[in-house]
Amino acid sequence: MKFHSFAPRYLLIAVIFLFYISLPSCQAKFLNQIKTTDLTPKFNKLKSNKFIYFKNLKYTLSNNDTLVDIAVKFKIGFFHLTLANPKIDPWVPPPNKTIIIPKEVLIPKEFIKDNTIIINLPEMRLYYFKNKKFFIAPIGIGVKNSLIKIDTYTIVRKKKKPYWYPPPSIRKEDPTLPKIVPPGPDNPMGEYALYLDKGLYAIHGTNKVYSIGRRCTHGCIRLYPEDIKFLFYNVPLKTKVIVYYEPYKLAIQNKKIYIQAYPDMENYIKSPVFYIIKKLDKLINSKKTKYTIDLLKLEKIIEKPNGLIYEIGKVY
Repeated sequence: MKFHSFAPRYLLIAVIFLFYISLPSCQAKFLNQIKTTDLTPKFNKLKSNKFIYFKNLKYTLSNNDTLVDIAVKFKIGFFHLTLANPKIDPWVPPPNKTIIIPKEVLIPKEFIKDNTIIINLPEMRLYYFKNKKFFIAPIGIGVKNSLIKIDTYTIVRKKKKPYWYPPPSIRKEDPTLPKIVPPGPDNPMGEYALYLDKGLYAIHGTNKVYSIGRRCTHGCIRLYPEDIKFLFYNVPLKTKVIVYYEPYKLAIQNKKIYIQAYPDMENYIKSPVFYIIKKLDKLINSKKTKYTIDLLKLEKIIEKPNGLIYEIGKVY
């Protein structure tokens, strides 16, 4: 009888104990779910003298997670995620390890141009500025020797459910491709396309969401389906598109100098420190203004750029 009277009490204690020891992991998973709810593409308001927007998130890895899946889950580029977490195996990441979800973005003053799309190739991001608001999206870009040219373009045509006409160069690589690929799951252009006035370039969607944040195209700019849909319905014809090659973005905010650096993927910049100081001089543009920078810190950032934002100096 005593056994039967005390067993429920011990059972209750055991249940309570298990609840409390499992609470942190439950909370972590719950927080991860919350952080993926506000991912609908939208405009954000530009603020005067503000150049750094959003905050990085943290995510606790679970069993069977991969960085590829997490990038899609949070609608960031695979490139951005692996860059911010260089010690994490992207295919077999360790469970219970906390990683950075790189959401924080530095918008240089020279990027902010009304009614204009900015594409920054080393960063693999697209910006769209309109009526003192902005939209940002990760992109897929051209493979080596197939980058879109650094130039200014204009959107001359928009198409829902576009057909894909593989150019001869691509059909030479893959002779099995048909001359015309109709809309549908096999069309790499996705559901929407914005065509540019030069070359055979377009800003379009994709049928392979895992390709965003990778060098995967023959020159076109590839976006997540939700992002290209947003652009399609918000970007008018004749909108200007400027393609930049800027691995070292700089900004001055609250008298502090910040940098967001990415790999110089094409090795265009031979003396990065000199290049950055020259950019800084132009940005300050005043003989009366003085500034100091931490050169050792800057050199470390350039040596291993990870796409995160760092303070490197001050303005006086």
